[in-house]
Formats: sequence, C-alpha cells, structure tokens
Amino acid sequence: MNDALKTRLAELRDLQGLLNLATWDQETYMPRKAEAARAAQLSTLQGLYHERLTDPRVGEWMEREAPSSPDEIATLRVLRRERDRAVKVPSRLVKAIAEGQALALGAWRQAREQRAFSVFQPKLEALVALRREQADALGHDGERYDALLEGYEPGMRVARLTPVLRSLAQKLEPLIAGIEARPRRPDALAGKRFPVDAQWAFTMELLPAMGFDLEAGRQDRSIHPFSNGLAATDVRLTTRLFEEQPFSAIFGTLHEGGHGLYEQGFSPDDFRTPLAQAPSFGLHESQSRLWENLVGRSRPFWTCFFPKLAAHFPTQLADVSLDDFLASVNRVQRSFVRVEADEVTYNLHIALRYELELGLVRGTLEVRDVEAAWNQKTKALLGLEVTSPLEGVLQDIHWAWGEFGYFPTYTLGNLYGATLFAAARRALPSLEAELSRGQLLGLRDWLRENVHRRGARLDAEDLVRAVTGHGLRDDDFIESLKARY
Repeated sequence: MNDALKTRLAELRDLQGLLNLATWDQETYMPRKAEAARAAQLSTLQGLYHERLTDPRVGEWMEREAPSSPDEIATLRVLRRERDRAVKVPSRLVKAIAEGQALALGAWRQAREQRAFSVFQPKLEALVALRREQADALGHDGERYDALLEGYEPGMRVARLTPVLRSLAQKLEPLIAGIEARPRRPDALAGKRFPVDAQWAFTMELLPAMGFDLEAGRQDRSIHPFSNGLAATDVRLTTRLFEEQPFSAIFGTLHEGGHGLYEQGFSPDDFRTPLAQAPSFGLHESQSRLWENLVGRSRPFWTCFFPKLAAHFPTQLADVSLDDFLASVNRVQRSFVRVEADEVTYNLHIALRYELELGLVRGTLEVRDVEAAWNQKTKALLGLEVTSPLEGVLQDIHWAWGEFGYFPTYTLGNLYGATLFAAARRALPSLEAELSRGQLLGLRDWLRENVHRRGARLDAEDLVRAVTGHGLRDDDFIESLKARY
C-alpha cells in the first residue's frame, strides 16, 4: 500500500480517537458551561475527519492500489465502504449533525434534571430532521432507516430485521409468561442499601479479573454507562452507581468491560488502520452482552465472586445464600428501564425503541408525539404504566447522540453473543469449572483469538459463521434462556 494512503489512514484513526476523547470528556468531566464550546469543537473535528476521508486524492490512491495481501484487500474494502458513504453527505451536514449531537446531549441532561421531555424536544426535532436529510443523501430504496442502519450494521435491512425481531418476541412471550406463573423466591436484596464506594471497589476488581488492562484503560462514572476506544492502549469505560441498585454498577461494568476487551484486543499490527475496529456494532454488543449475561448471571461466575462481593457488604449479605443471591440476579420481571432489564425481557425494550425509531425516521411519527407513543408501547409490550419520563422516553442517551439505527444492534448482539458463547463452551470443556474458580482469562483469550484479533477483516455475520458454523439465528439465545430459567 502506498505511503500517502497509509499516512492518511493513520491520520483518520487519530482524528477518530480525538473525537472519542472529546465525547468521553463531555460525559464525564467537562464543565457544564463548556457545552456550546464543545459543540463547536466536535463540529470542527468531525468536519476535518470528513474532509480528509472524502479528499479526491484518497479515491485516486485507492484506484491505483494493487493489493498484495488479504489484509490489504480487507483494508481497502472497509475504507471504500466508509468513504462511499461519506462522499454522499455534504460537509455542511456532517458539521451540523456533530453540533446538533453536542447540543442535544446538554438538553437531554437538563430534561432529565427537570423531568420534562419538552426541554429535550426541540433539540431532538433538529436531530431527527438532520438524520432524515442524511439518510436521503446516503440513498435508499424507499426505507430511510436502511441508510442509517447500514452505518451500524453493514448489510442489515429493515426487511430482514423486522421479521427477526418479531419472531424473537413471539418466542419470548410464552417463556416470560411461564416464568412469571411460577412461584419465586423473595428478592433477598430488596430494601437494602449498598454504599457506592464499596460498589465501585468491587467493580474495579471485576475489570482486571476479566482481563481488562487498567494500564491501557480506565473506568469512570456517567449518567448512562458507555465505552469509548481512543486506541487499543487507551479505552475508556463508565458505569453508574445507585445505593439501592447494586446490580446497575455490577452489570454496567461487566457490559462495558466486554466492549473494552474488544477494543483492547485488536491486533497490534492493525493499530491506526481501518482493520482495528469491529465489523459491526451488533458484533461489538455481542461481547458486552456475553460478559454481562452469559457469564455475569451464571452460577459458576458467582460461585467465585459472591464471597468477594459479600466481603464488601458483610452486613447487607450476611443472611443471603448463594441461591438467594442468584434468584435476585436472575429475577425476571417486566420493568421500565432497559439497562436494568433482565435478559429475558430485555429484547422487548429493543422492539419498542425500534418501532418508534422507524416512525421517526419515516416521518409517520413526529417528535412532539414520541413521549405518548413511548408510554403506549410500554403498556402494550411490557404491561406497565409510565409515570415519569426518566423511566420512559428520557432514559436512554442514544437519541441525544443522534444514534438512530443503533438500538437493534443490542438484540443482534444478544443473538451473536449466545452463538459465540455456545461455541466457546464446546471449545473449552473446562470453562464452567474455570469460571467457578474466578479464572476468566481462558474465555477472554478464546474471544481474543476468534473475534477480537480478526478486527474488521470479515463482515460480522461471516465472522460468526467462520467461528461457529452458522450465522444469525435465535436458537442459541432461546436455548440459553431455557437452560437458565
């Protein structure tokens, strides 16, 4: 590959890292009064990235390339996909979206503080309009959402995704009903308070146990947990802590830690190239959901880590057995908040958001009506009456980021994660015994070898098929739920 193109690819990765740093800081330590300045900074950085990616010389360099290795072929394929999308969107619109995201984020925070969707509504209306314009600029065959979905899950389309989500919901409903009909243990943690400093200390034990390198990353606190990879040697995670909800921090850390392991696991040979990234957000979510649920809710995992947790909370857990604790960990109950949802009902939350997003992007649902629509769908899908926008339309940060098309990747991640974990169990016969001893690195290393190191060399479904023998399906996920519940 010619030196000019290599240099430009490295510059693009560096700029992306700086963009990620600015957005991470925006969610953690940035002063409140800096919101407008950060919006302008992000707009400028995003504009620079777009200009360097769409530079006509990049197209000329690519055309002159005669790739001499599979990695060079893969690099050009990934670059061409991103660049082909970028050249269709004018720089003006790129900058406007970046600025709109930053301003919407501040409005979302204020709306949460005031418990008023109306505070967020104008900024969300602006973002929805910008994303519709972006989808039309990118081009589509009548379904705007496809153009946005492509940015998160290349190759996925509404025509395929809708049946996948509907089929899954149909399989989950009787499973949920059957679980709800059975007697259940009382929640042994209900009414207890768990000091957040002790929660934090426990989460900081979990990360190195998973194999997350704290000298190449860090964890902080934010309103909504997220992860950000600036480079494989600089991965930022966040979690959130509530005294009455210790699982929020625990599973938030396991979830974001799964993302972090992916970001730290790319091959060093791929640093500052397009290959040092996941081929899709669905595959990235497969890693977070795998660690959060398939590992983090399992008996083998807590056989080792429950005594460690009890050491942090000797009073609160003194009369709680492992069986009682596992019953609380795996309590299936329809709930309002997606990130606190159990693994059985979780995908109903995704179906709700997907249907609303489709309406917003198509133009059949207006932003002014989205709160009422959210509440109606919560009643229909989850049987719950929303009483506060914090447990309804304002709970997720994704729309403040302008991420229309992202939510379905969580369900795709659940499906891919279950398939990959089933393959890991076949490949590692002693996996459960290792987990029960707190030895998590065997699983981390298997994922690193089979998923992380491959980077973006294969598309997501092709990678899963290469590792497991088949692509996207819900059988492994449903079987994992039946086995546990």
